[in-house]
Amino acid sequence: MIRALVIFCVSALALPALASDLTLPNGAKTLAQRHSPLARYALPLGPAADDSVPVRYFEGQVLRRTWRAGGDATSLQLFAPMRQQLEDAGYDILFQCQAQDCGGFDFRFGIEVVPAPDMTVAIGDYLFLSALKGDEQALSLLVSRSRGASYIQVIEVTPPETNPIDVTSPKSTIPVTEPDQTVEPEERGLFTVLTNNGRVVLENLEFDSGSARLGSGPFESLVRLAEVLRDNPEMHISLVGHTDNVGAQDKNISLSRRRATAVRERLHETYDIDVNRIDVAGVGYMAPLTSNLTPQGREANRRVEAVLLNR
Repeated sequence: MIRALVIFCVSALALPALASDLTLPNGAKTLAQRHSPLARYALPLGPAADDSVPVRYFEGQVLRRTWRAGGDATSLQLFAPMRQQLEDAGYDILFQCQAQDCGGFDFRFGIEVVPAPDMTVAIGDYLFLSALKGDEQALSLLVSRSRGASYIQVIEVTPPETNPIDVTSPKSTIPVTEPDQTVEPEERGLFTVLTNNGRVVLENLEFDSGSARLGSGPFESLVRLAEVLRDNPEMHISLVGHTDNVGAQDKNISLSRRRATAVRERLHETYDIDVNRIDVAGVGYMAPLTSNLTPQGREANRRVEAVLLNR
């Protein structure tokens, strides 16, 4: 039965050789696509050890993409055929691991992961690989299953003149559990992540460098959060500010708290949300989403999160 399921997944996840076109399960939803025309990516090459992950740096155009898929397929049933198709397309697998063999928590937070809610990684259920094609094309694949859904992340480095992987969803199907269609997708995303995970990153907030001054906006994440709070009048949250690891921790804690306070004030002044329903806190650089060793990692770690206290 398991063998049949794996064969089924292989047929649905077609990756033609050389063209490097990746076909995802039917119904897979794109969560994020971030393209950097010229950037540097730290490709992991081994498990976490001594609080670090061995890496090799590649420069070129970097494309970070994530998807969410429903259905009952396990992480391995998605991961294995994708790995095989990468090999068929000419990629050499440099390193691969599963959860605790990778280093568990230390590996997860030692590599680059697109911030939540665009990528969710269950510490006990994820698979990872690094691959190389030629001397300049590097790729990492991360697959995790969390709360009834699968999350897929592909980070790819290619020379500027090389086309990145083309991703499509086939007409053939892998069983997909569709979300409640009575809720708007944007609201469903923030509300679901907040209630299922207990927290959600408020994406794309803009602060002046080293300042707690929040940009003029409007910011879609705050619009959605305000809608969720209005629709759930008993909901109580905390806004938690985070920084990168540049500078002294006492100053970072103060800055992160002031940024969280600025977000609370915006929710009150612009959307008339009762401030008594919103606590604030700042933890500085003590809870990074990803490594602070790269500019992209430091940018991801500078954030404000909404944490669910009660409904």
